[in-house]
Amino acid sequence: MPDVSVKICGLTAPEHVRAAVDAGARYVGFVFFPKSPRHLDIEAAAELAQLVPAGIAKVALTVNAPDEELDRILASVPLDMLQLHGKESPERVARVRDRFGLPVMKAIGVAEPEDLAAIDLYSEIADQLLIDAKPPRNSELPGGNGLSFDWRLLAGRKYWRRPWMLAGGLTPENVAEAMRMTGARQVDVSSGVESAPGIKDAGLIRSFIDAAQ
Repeated sequence: MPDVSVKICGLTAPEHVRAAVDAGARYVGFVFFPKSPRHLDIEAAAELAQLVPAGIAKVALTVNAPDEELDRILASVPLDMLQLHGKESPERVARVRDRFGLPVMKAIGVAEPEDLAAIDLYSEIADQLLIDAKPPRNSELPGGNGLSFDWRLLAGRKYWRRPWMLAGGLTPENVAEAMRMTGARQVDVSSGVESAPGIKDAGLIRSFIDAAQ
């Protein structure tokens, strides 16, 4: 079986960073979006990033962030990847890659077959893709809503030119089935390993990674 990579996103406390690292996460995500219960200020994120050993990718989740905001984050937080989780255009993704010199992961919301066209489009530009559930119309959060989409939309597809990661409503109970149905070899989780919004659970983190592997 090919190797599996897990991203634990929305970490907010040292003990949960350590739990993700100890359980075998390949990526850890820090959220820079004030409307999210997982939002970090730059100082807190910098402290958490120092706890992550080499070889585990530190990812900043931002939403329609201007260059000035990305400058502030990167001036203080040692990061390995930028995750663009808003409505960034392909042109904006390309500019971010060129300006900041870091790999870019573009999140794409999926709810129906027509949404898959965006995956083809962004696969020409982004370094990685995050295929997530499209948020409800009235949601203030572009992700982390604990919602999944119909995984059958990805079943049997010819996959994209870039590495991609499955997200959206994944839990320790359903991640293995989601991977079986979609062929995903990378998965992302946030709310599915929390005891409350923004509060990760070390036991759920380990259960999720064990189930994915």
